[in-house]
Amino acid sequence: MSLPLAPGVSDVRQNITGIILIGGKSRRMGKDKAFLEFAGKSLFERVLETFRECFDRIMLVGDREERFAHYGLPFMKDIFHGGALGGLYTGLYRAATEYIFVSPCDLPFPSKDVIRYLCSLRHGFDAVVPDTAHGFEPLFALYSRICLGPIRRQLEKGNLCVYDFYPEILARYIPDEELGHLDPGGRCFLNVNTPEEFARLEAEFPT
Repeated sequence: MSLPLAPGVSDVRQNITGIILIGGKSRRMGKDKAFLEFAGKSLFERVLETFRECFDRIMLVGDREERFAHYGLPFMKDIFHGGALGGLYTGLYRAATEYIFVSPCDLPFPSKDVIRYLCSLRHGFDAVVPDTAHGFEPLFALYSRICLGPIRRQLEKGNLCVYDFYPEILARYIPDEELGHLDPGGRCFLNVNTPEEFARLEAEFPT
């Protein structure tokens, strides 16, 4: 017998679309980061598995459909060729829900607890964004369709900074200490960009 979902989990599953950005070039890594194997799964599969625990609707956004076609997920090609910001715009534009939660496709430690917590804070806000000691984490965050206008205006100006539109919206910023009990050590936001960084990851977290 399945256990009942925690309060708010069902609401998140049904009313927020999970958007996985697959447009990265992985130039510094020298190979596609999404398919690096870690702890028995590719980094993409680790993100996808976490999203499947959180959302009923999942979409891929980017320009590499052929690499991910065998997963059978809806794919949306970028409307704007504007890097991650263009992907965020496309996800918001194509989603059937008022809110989306966005993530890159290559995180080693995506956390369903962090996702659900951030999503639970959405009411009354246009975005919910982690604000860590290293700065904003705009690509592991929640956004509403209200952000479409500010993002489009920014893209049309050629500004691809993912968070420069924040002053135009009502965003809730979540500090490290508010997430610490859900993600000790801040592993959720860990990203690897080079072979050396990936080697350190494997050494620090052997499988």
